[in-house]
Amino acid sequence: MLVLLGGTIVIAGVVLILLGRANLPVGRLPGDMVYRGKNSTFYFPLATSIVISVVLSVLLYLIAWIRR
Repeated sequence: MLVLLGGTIVIAGVVLILLGRANLPVGRLPGDMVYRGKNSTFYFPLATSIVISVVLSVLLYLIAWIRR
């Protein structure tokens, strides 16, 4: 189970890197919060998280609907 979870995380990371190189605004959407201090940076991708959640929900719904 842990190997499967780790593989899923690696695949998601590779997909995000490839989307970043394709100049898609993943991670830079309006609503993503960035605070840059003197010695630190805080990044919270709120809008990106919502978009990914909606896309995954629709995808999983369609998969479940097809399997019926």
